[in-house]
Amino acid sequence: MKLRILIAALCLSGAASAQEAGEATGGVLRVLDKVTGAVTDLTLQHGETGALGHLTITLDECRFPASNPNGDAYAKLTVIYRDSATPVFRGWMIASAPALNAMDHPRHDVWALRCITS
Repeated sequence: MKLRILIAALCLSGAASAQEAGEATGGVLRVLDKVTGAVTDLTLQHGETGALGHLTITLDECRFPASNPNGDAYAKLTVIYRDSATPVFRGWMIASAPALNAMDHPRHDVWALRCITS
């Protein structure tokens, strides 16, 4: 499933062949509270977990096209709501196509903005 999502994202971006990816030291995520309208940018390092309200977000990986580090970001995330045993989201998010594999939650939206390469 995840591989199909990455392939679909590459097709949407106009890339006909696979791209070489670099791994970043961290990434920037944006979190929206749909009830209050508050938008917060969360900067996490590779493997770091951050808490924001009732959300706990872990950035497992952040990858970017090696030929264009500012071109896109692919973030592998685990999002937990209120200490639940089951994550509300676990998978890859693509900055250029956030709806492709979006987190489905009634109160919060989370999406990847960019990788931190330096």
